[in-house]
Amino acid sequence: MPSLGPGELLIILVIVLVLFGVGRISRIGGELGSAVSNFRKGLNSGKEAAPPDAAASDTTPPQQR
Repeated sequence: MPSLGPGELLIILVIVLVLFGVGRISRIGGELGSAVSNFRKGLNSGKEAAPPDAAASDTTPPQQR
């Protein structure tokens, strides 16, 4: 499988710019960056919300009599 060189990447970039326009591409990039940032914040808040004792607690189900 041939790899993409700088010439091919430049042609792809020009085609994308023509199809979508500069404004739309910058908006998509901003939204993608915001989504990644919110995802990371969600991961960090999930770690902070769980108390450290919850992972070490006994999770075996109660025995039935």
